[in-house]
Amino acid sequence: MQIDIYSEIICPWCFVGKRRLERALTSVGNDVHVTWRPFQLNPTMPLDGMDRTTYLKAKFGSLEAFGRMEEQLLAAGADEQIPFAFEKIQRTPNTFAAHRLIWYAEQQGRQDAAVESLFRGYFTEGADIGSMPVLSQLACRAGLDAAAVESFLHSEEGAAEVKAEEAVGRRLGIRGVPYFVINGTVAISGAQPPDIFVSAIRQAEETVMERKEGT
Repeated sequence: MQIDIYSEIICPWCFVGKRRLERALTSVGNDVHVTWRPFQLNPTMPLDGMDRTTYLKAKFGSLEAFGRMEEQLLAAGADEQIPFAFEKIQRTPNTFAAHRLIWYAEQQGRQDAAVESLFRGYFTEGADIGSMPVLSQLACRAGLDAAAVESFLHSEEGAAEVKAEEAVGRRLGIRGVPYFVINGTVAISGAQPPDIFVSAIRQAEETVMERKEGT
């Protein structure tokens, strides 16, 4: 069973969706391979990012509007043991380098750990994940080699691959994340409750069985 997750590191619902999928997978029982795919919410963001308050006002119209959504996120985070600390975030980053790091971590067999480290760093510590030194530090927490990561981040390796993967998501018609594609046949949009994920996985399993029976 293959699950591709189109996600953005600065999307709090993507972090919530990760936790809910993890809970669903504990009750599925079969072998599931998860791959994280890139989806930049702000592909034109300056490389050094921008002031968080300025970004929120531009995106939501006012800080009050974001505050109403923040209340929902804090409640959802509490349910999933995610201690969101939005007040610590000072800058909204360009996330292309972070997506390249996630791609690299997959090659090293540490992708999920890298995604977890990036989510935790950004949402619970306010880490600037557009900064190369910060990305190196968070990669080390995920069990990746510091020297190898630093060399990778200062290269162009993975850039074309990340752009190609993101283009696939756009062709699928994805407009928001998280977005889950199960075995290439069943899609789920949003951080749905665990039982929805379980039902979708069962549906994908039935599709596989039907195809086998038809051959």
